Amino acid sequence: MKDNYDINNYTYDMDRCIGCKGCVWVDHVYMPGVRYGVKCPSNAYKLFDGYAPMGREKIGKALLEGRIDYTPEYLDVMYMCQLCGACDAGCKRNLDLEPLSVLESLRVKAVKDGKGPMPAHKKVAQNIAEKGNRYGAAEKRSGWITKDTKISDKADMVYFPGCSASYVEKGIAQATGKILNKAGINFMTLGDKDTCCGHPVATSGMLDEAKAIARKNIDILKATGATTLVTSCAECYNTWKVIYPKMLSKNFADMGYQVIHLVEVVSKLVNEGKFTFSKPMNIRAAYHDPCRMARQGEPWVEWEGTRGQWGILTPKKEYRRGTFGVYQQPRDILNKIQGLDLVEMPRMKENAFCCGAGGGVMDAYPDFAMWAATERLTEVQSVAAEAVISACPYCKKVFNEASKANNMNIKAYDITEIILACM
Repeated sequence: MKDNYDINNYTYDMDRCIGCKGCVWVDHVYMPGVRYGVKCPSNAYKLFDGYAPMGREKIGKALLEGRIDYTPEYLDVMYMCQLCGACDAGCKRNLDLEPLSVLESLRVKAVKDGKGPMPAHKKVAQNIAEKGNRYGAAEKRSGWITKDTKISDKADMVYFPGCSASYVEKGIAQATGKILNKAGINFMTLGDKDTCCGHPVATSGMLDEAKAIARKNIDILKATGATTLVTSCAECYNTWKVIYPKMLSKNFADMGYQVIHLVEVVSKLVNEGKFTFSKPMNIRAAYHDPCRMARQGEPWVEWEGTRGQWGILTPKKEYRRGTFGVYQQPRDILNKIQGLDLVEMPRMKENAFCCGAGGGVMDAYPDFAMWAATERLTEVQSVAAEAVISACPYCKKVFNEASKANNMNIKAYDITEIILACM
């Protein structure tokens, strides 16, 4: 069985990087101009190519070859990154290399070598191990459930709210429940067995701990008899659909369950005329594509084979290029709401600039997370939007914090809240 997190499987990718910076710059076909032409947050923040994917690959290769050793600066290079996947989608437009898997695997190696993750990541992992959530909160995870939310004892669909919607952004989970009720869709939860998906543990490189969480959660879901898991969190979506099968070396199609985001449910009903919006919302807003369900939203496809002359793979590998992520569904929903003027930012869809919160950055490098969020909000201002809408609670949280800190007067919403308000 192939280990998808063994850095030795990616030496070809590290060696063949030619430094074209397709991982950093928006492709010239979509280039909106120099101001919004960069899609790698860490490279734009540090202004040094060591913090670009191409630099990380060269530095990682030097570590493997024994030319450098672990230092605080090395760990900064490897962990000061949101793992947003912009580099991966960019590289696969040209070379079909795996810069995202390289960085994920270098983090796994750092942990195995006793050098990683960062102290803040260890604290989050401890919270998850002891309390079942990233915040270390002691209260029940089901505290988001209101009296008027109808939850079935048995259903084919499980709603998995995630840590943020369970403890911090409860309005997102509450809106999701009410929307599913309105749509006449029966759903259940995992009840007192509901716990963290393990995304923070996986992205920090703690592979063994993340695998244990994955197996436990999969067994809990299987025991319910449900075959569909719906979430309103982009990180949970990505974890169940991509990270779990990748860690377990399986095709997502063979996992025995389906994963859908709420916007996929609602957009299908909207397009079929079965779900309508009766209340207008007079606002000019930009939609922000969450990294984990947009360019990283394609299901994991397992591959094992050999690489021959000129890098030719046998059998042929099916690459995840970010083409078929969840892009259009939220836009279809928002375009159906009367009075809502939806505008696009220069960097959109697979070229979207990360909100800044992912990959453990908001835990270990909060100043960098805020910088990235502020950069994105500046882009919101550039299209004269008064609000930004996303489909992940972490995007909403960091955008609102950055807007307040910089007196930008931009309101961030989660799309679930917009749907509920206009029903």
